[in-house]
Amino acid sequence: MAAAVGLRVDYGAASLRALARASRDGNHVRRLLTMATIYEGGRRSEAARVGGVGLQTVRDWVLRFNAAGPDGLVDGVPPGGIALLDDAQRRALAAIVESGPIPASHGVVRWRLIDLAQWVWNEFRVSISKQTLSRELRAMGYRKLSARPRHHAQDADAIPTFKKTSPPQWQRSGRRSLVAHP
Repeated sequence: MAAAVGLRVDYGAASLRALARASRDGNHVRRLLTMATIYEGGRRSEAARVGGVGLQTVRDWVLRFNAAGPDGLVDGVPPGGIALLDDAQRRALAAIVESGPIPASHGVVRWRLIDLAQWVWNEFRVSISKQTLSRELRAMGYRKLSARPRHHAQDADAIPTFKKTSPPQWQRSGRRSLVAHP
């Protein structure tokens, strides 16, 4: 059985419990209380029970605590994936969206996401899905706009006949009398 990893000596159980009382993050509090249990001389299995985790997780928390102190026990924001398009490619994409397609060269009369994804592939050799491209375009400030559908045989002169009108302006009636009616 391997020896337990020791805790750093610049903190104690009382200081960790005080930090736990001040923290608003439940996971951070749980980890601090687990470390306080170890500082008080408790066994690692008892600390794991306090934290509601296994022994390996307690060991990981101890390593994080030793490396960065109490701040090492705070959940960090994961870095996420690397972006498919760099800034120059985003500027080129914005320029092509702003200028619109040229039917003779692009083969389309309006940009769809699948057409833009194909353009990105032809231009930069970057394979990008429609969903990812949509997310990129939304982050750049573009929104999907579509024209209102219109029937090809619609009579423009008949539209005002069927158009809904605004409700009449309501007016408050005169004051009601308080006399009871027989």
